[in-house]
Amino acid sequence: MTSTTTPQPSGHGSPAGRAGALADPAADRSAEPGAGAAGTSAPLRGTPVVPGVAVGPVVRPAPRPALPEVPADGGAGVVPEDARDAELERARASAAAVAERLRVRAEATEGDAAAVLQATAQLAADRGFLGEVRKRTRAGAAADVAVTGAAEKFARMFAAMGGLMADRVTDLHDVRDRVVADLTGQPQPGVPRPDVASVLVAEDLAPADTAGLDPLRVRALVTRGGGPTGHTAIIARQLGIPCVVAVEGAQALAEGDMVLVDGTTGTVQVDPDLEHAAGRVEADRAARAAAAAWRGPGRLGDGTPFPLLANVADGPAARAAAAGPAEGVGLFRTELCFLGTAVEPDVEAQAAVYAEVLAPFAERARAAAGSGDDGLVDVKLVLRTLDAGSDKPIAYATPEHEENPSLGVRGLRVVRRDPGLLERQLDAVALAAERTGLRPWVMAPMVATEAEAKGFAAAVRARGLVPGVMVEVPSVALLAARFLHHVDFLSIGTNDLTQYAMAADRLSSDLADLNDPWQPAVLALVAMTALAGQRAGKPVGVCGEAAADPLLACVLVGLGVTSLSAAAAALPAVGARLQTATPERCRAAASAALAAPDPAAARAAALAELG
Repeated sequence: MTSTTTPQPSGHGSPAGRAGALADPAADRSAEPGAGAAGTSAPLRGTPVVPGVAVGPVVRPAPRPALPEVPADGGAGVVPEDARDAELERARASAAAVAERLRVRAEATEGDAAAVLQATAQLAADRGFLGEVRKRTRAGAAADVAVTGAAEKFARMFAAMGGLMADRVTDLHDVRDRVVADLTGQPQPGVPRPDVASVLVAEDLAPADTAGLDPLRVRALVTRGGGPTGHTAIIARQLGIPCVVAVEGAQALAEGDMVLVDGTTGTVQVDPDLEHAAGRVEADRAARAAAAAWRGPGRLGDGTPFPLLANVADGPAARAAAAGPAEGVGLFRTELCFLGTAVEPDVEAQAAVYAEVLAPFAERARAAAGSGDDGLVDVKLVLRTLDAGSDKPIAYATPEHEENPSLGVRGLRVVRRDPGLLERQLDAVALAAERTGLRPWVMAPMVATEAEAKGFAAAVRARGLVPGVMVEVPSVALLAARFLHHVDFLSIGTNDLTQYAMAADRLSSDLADLNDPWQPAVLALVAMTALAGQRAGKPVGVCGEAAADPLLACVLVGLGVTSLSAAAAALPAVGARLQTATPERCRAAASAALAAPDPAAARAAALAELG
């Protein structure tokens, strides 16, 4: 049984000050954002995910449907033998209906939300899940009991696997609830459509809930569970609404409670002073308006050019990015094109997919140069080879069951089982490059050793392409200078680098404070990698979620990275923030963040330096 989601960042930074109180927990709390004049009690705290400020009454998702009890024997023998086929067909029909509703919503949605909905639809139609339902109904279980029992079996399996697969439990429970609701005639679960702009608060949010949010009605998201790379965070970034996850005490917030959410500091103030809150929201709105007016190209405050690139997953996303200020593509996630594919596409089919992503930027470059010929064009477009495995299983590339998929056969490691996968993919990339006249940069995910980097680089260069590797495993950051002997560039994936550096499951709400790219240890690994790139005269970019945080973007520039890549929706906020910061201030902010003892202090220190 499989499920996936793709993380792509978005968001905007809000004006903030009072850094001293944040940096020093013993300082006067009345000086903190969200305290003192803003409210009568200390704010709740969580992990900030999407910067911004919003105020409104609390709304909560609709109750989940009542579920049947599953007896120890799974409900065997309850349904007479002559009615069991009918129960199986009822279960299959309801699962198919749920899958179709999710697909229809996905087709009407774009970007990350569409990918999340498609992944959930795949769960509802998963052969393993339906096979278990069939087994239980054939043994005499009623349809709703069989669906509930099958879902719980796989939920336990996913939870035991840990890592990113554990996050699929939320998806699976959502599918279970929707199918059971369909079978029993109960209302489908989902989020409300409030009459006034509100703050959605939940234990955690299922992908189908967050993917359908209206940002005009839901101004911020707050969850007790989840993590900075979970579904709630992914959709909040795409919508550009403030989001704080892993908030201790969120479960006590009642429907209608007025709250002020600060997605920069990770605070939720209950019963704020409304006049004070309105002023903060207005200041944030003005900052957002300034960001929305940004048209590129990326520059620092002294006019120094700084490339801002887009993360894309398919042709439509590439066309949308090419129509905006992105100067190229910093991360093309090729695996997302093949998640639902049971058999490996041949070279020709893959080449067509890759060419669809390359073409918009090649066409834009030729139009800008006033040239219509088919010669090579100079545009940075970074393609990542299959990052299959863990939370992105691909039927033809990854093993079905692993005890710890986050540390298992994923990324470049799938080549150990089938070297031809990489060879055929690189052949397809070369063919797409020939057809579009754009020479892509190609990088491998989950590289851990020099030998892997050397072998990959040779295969890429043999096809006339530009080789690089991702910095996700700390071993690459520690030995970056040696890796740069073999490749032409490095790209830092902060999501996995943080997870592996801090030994913290990136989707665990209990460890969200550890799984934060502002961790000084993670920043130190970034600085180490960037310094190696400077000494080698080779570029080092960041394509993880850190690149979408406008404040952290300034710190990354100060650490020495040479480009940032994020979801196209995030670039205006990042670009607007960078153009207010000189290289000197970015370096000062980076030094202050590196010296901080924890992420909250690092944010506060960077704010103090940047203003």
